[in-house]
Amino acid sequence: MSQDSPAFKIRNANYPLFVLQALTPDLAEFKRQLQAHLAQAPEFLSGAPVVLSLAGIAETVPDFADLVAFMRGLGLQVAGVVGGSSAQREAAIAAGLGIFPDKPARAKPAKVEEVVALPVEPATPPPPPPTPPVQEMPPPRQTLIVDKPVRTGQRIHAEGADLVVLAIVNAGAELIADGDIHVYAPLRGRALAGARGNREARIFAQAMEAELVSIAGLYQVFEDGIPAELRGKPAQVFLDGERVALRPLAPMR
Repeated sequence: MSQDSPAFKIRNANYPLFVLQALTPDLAEFKRQLQAHLAQAPEFLSGAPVVLSLAGIAETVPDFADLVAFMRGLGLQVAGVVGGSSAQREAAIAAGLGIFPDKPARAKPAKVEEVVALPVEPATPPPPPPTPPVQEMPPPRQTLIVDKPVRTGQRIHAEGADLVVLAIVNAGAELIADGDIHVYAPLRGRALAGARGNREARIFAQAMEAELVSIAGLYQVFEDGIPAELRGKPAQVFLDGERVALRPLAPMR
């Protein structure tokens, strides 16, 4: 390879990350609850980059090597930490973790050079004001449409999109969408909407028989099945504060 051919380049990037906030310095309890939580949907965060927030446990320095090994054993790819004390950040660096800023860095305003106004003859009309730039609308969210039954053990992920399923979702199947999930058939497997943290996401099912539903990482497991008043009926799932709510869909008139 010649010296004129670069072997790499470094760029800024803005990729979505999950932030896992530690709320207790008791690492044994932290591990127990995390393992139990992920057991409900083992594929949900599998392979996803995760940043560990230390703001809630600033009074203790965890054994990061042990903690990262445990989390990676659960399928979480720990990229670094955010917040915490100086001692915690130093220990995280020693364990090979990156340090993320508490707030995204903002670009510095461009330096404005001084402009000297020149005299203008009275007869010269003032220049017209500049035309404001046209604000571009954000691109519409994409939709992934599935028109075949989703089999047991099958996993479908609509990344950056809504998910529409036109056939039955069997027990043991898993639907994941960064946006909303619509199932125009019986939903008997697991459905996880707002997978990248969209708390406004919803799940709609023509016949609600799900094993588990999730909005933005908050779960509701139906170990005894869907409540009788909603079982097999049109229903929707959404967040009501910090609680996953299940409500009937009002019939069209």
